[in-house]
Amino acid sequence: MPSASVAIAPDRPFVPTRWFAKTAATQTVSLSTLVRDMPLRRRMVRSREYVFRAGQSRHSLYLVHAGIFKTSILSEDGREKITGFRLPGDLLGLEALDQARFTCDAMALDVGEVWELPCEELTERLPAFQQALTGALAAEIRRDWHWMLSVATLTAEQRVVAFLLDLGSRLGALGFSAQRMTMRMTRADLGNFLGLKLETVVRALSRLQSLGLIQIEGHEIRILEANRLSTLLVGGTSVSEASTAALAA
Repeated sequence: MPSASVAIAPDRPFVPTRWFAKTAATQTVSLSTLVRDMPLRRRMVRSREYVFRAGQSRHSLYLVHAGIFKTSILSEDGREKITGFRLPGDLLGLEALDQARFTCDAMALDVGEVWELPCEELTERLPAFQQALTGALAAEIRRDWHWMLSVATLTAEQRVVAFLLDLGSRLGALGFSAQRMTMRMTRADLGNFLGLKLETVVRALSRLQSLGLIQIEGHEIRILEANRLSTLLVGGTSVSEASTAALAA
């Protein structure tokens, strides 16, 4: 069983771990279980519909029950930065917990469902809710650290590999397939999140497919060789080098 701590060697990049995905999943499932019998407002959302926009008054948080959502912020000159892709069990609006208004946009990338969580009311009625909320906030901080380290220490192509492995682990922890993923986000969205240009993302995915590590069919990506993908992150071999070696062989 993985250790409850992650050691980061100074001479190697931080690599996404299954421990991270399981930690987040365990926290969010417990929060979902805690409130599932409460008379909450359950809201269905369409693809590309906003749950809330930055600047909108915040009266509640939203728990993702179904679907996938992206959160993003805008710079003063209108540039968008995607801050995450939220899956079932994740909370939307945590960053505005101490604010009267939401500080980011939350948009559905597929048909989904969110549960409205009136925090003050739930804290009064459920003594364990505050602890669960604190745990969710801590998991969010760890997730942010995880991607800060990934973006800072991994090459562009390795970031794409890290994202695929991390998303597969998160989906697997929720009971879905960890190998077959429907990518509701666009390639441009993925690049925005990872700090990469669209053409870099497309090129990296094409190389991974040419190496037989993944299979791309429209919006669906299948991970064929998870262990070999992980090797690209820890072995010091870039996707470009692996592709060159495969061609030479």
